[in-house]
Amino acid sequence: MGLLVEDKLDMSQQCALADQKANCIQGCIKRSVACRPREGNLPLYSALVRLHLEYCLQLWSPQHKKDMELLERVQRRATKIIQGLEHLSYEERLRDLGLFRVEKTRLWGDHIAAFQYLKGAYRKERESIFSKACCDRTRGNDFELREGRFRLDIRKKFFTMKVVKRWNSLPGEVVKVPSLETFKTRLDGALSNLIQLEMSLLTGGVWG
Repeated sequence: MGLLVEDKLDMSQQCALADQKANCIQGCIKRSVACRPREGNLPLYSALVRLHLEYCLQLWSPQHKKDMELLERVQRRATKIIQGLEHLSYEERLRDLGLFRVEKTRLWGDHIAAFQYLKGAYRKERESIFSKACCDRTRGNDFELREGRFRLDIRKKFFTMKVVKRWNSLPGEVVKVPSLETFKTRLDGALSNLIQLEMSLLTGGVWG
């Protein structure tokens, strides 16, 4: 799959590789395109650069704050060179371009994959990578998943484990929907609140 996994299952090398590839392509775009209106640069970024930040992200998502910042800087630089947005803050540029932070895109993908799996997609008969929590112990929604206990902290970073806690924090009206499209619509607002809380805990302040 073209992914780098260290002996201790740390994904920092893969994050550095994704950053290198994305920056290389972004540099080629910057050197090749003299005029940088959003109509030209945004499609180029989405098609050629951001895909390196999202490819198989559920398998190698960043585990450390420094890796999250490394990937976020790629998008920060790419949006800053777009004509007419140079004077805006990063958050303002994202809103103007209709983009999300890389971290939000990662969490979005995690939850979409979990929802599709729980609804039967990608799932073989009698196979289960998630365990349902006991009904009488659920607090937030009726579809809560059971959190596993592991001796090694690195195991908690795997997709099947890291998505559980965040999934359980979603309101019932988000997860108890029949269709993927409805789930996506309701997930957006819920994730915005979740990311603000997680970034505050990570940084002890504002996520810049």
